[in-house]
This record gives sequence, structure tokens and C-alpha cells, in this order.
Amino acid sequence: MKFVLDFIEIYARGIFFLWPIFAVLVGIIVVLGLRIGALEHWEPPDAVLFAFITATTINFGLVHPTTRRSKWLALVIALTGVLLTGLIVSIGLEAVAHAFRESR
Repeated sequence: MKFVLDFIEIYARGIFFLWPIFAVLVGIIVVLGLRIGALEHWEPPDAVLFAFITATTINFGLVHPTTRRSKWLALVIALTGVLLTGLIVSIGLEAVAHAFRESR
């Protein structure tokens, strides 16, 4: 049980300290998604959904960009999403490593 509590504590601390970076990355994803939505004449909720589906590399295929500019912006969203995911995973890995060190 101590392992789990240590993991949660370190993970939460990492998220707390890096929240400004997360906020900027999520903001970039939303703004670019809305820009693509304007270029493609989508409703804002559809544009934001597209942005987060692209950022998380899920790709349901619900909507997709058709213009060259939108496609390039979608690429930037995908790369930003990979960076965001990498930060979340790296915090988790550090939390697990710390919890293992503390449990010995």
C-alpha cells in the first residue's frame, strides 16, 4: 500500500509542478483545432474533438482536414500531443521509480 501512496504522491507532485506546461500544450491543441475548424467550416465542438483525437493519435475518422493548411496544422497538433503524452508518461515513470526506491 505504501508503494501506491508513494506513486500517487510523486505523480501528483509532478503534475502540480508542470501544470503550466500542460496548460500551454492543451491551449495550443485547442487553438489550432479551432483554427482548423474555421478553415474547414466545422462547429467548434467538432473542431476541438478533432484536435484531441489527433493529439492523442486515436483517429476515429469522424472528421478530417481537406485543405493543405489544415493538414499542416493537424500535424502540429499531433506533434504537440506526442509531447504532452511524453510528459505525462515521464512523470509516471519517475513516480514508479521513486516508489520502488522507497519500498526497498
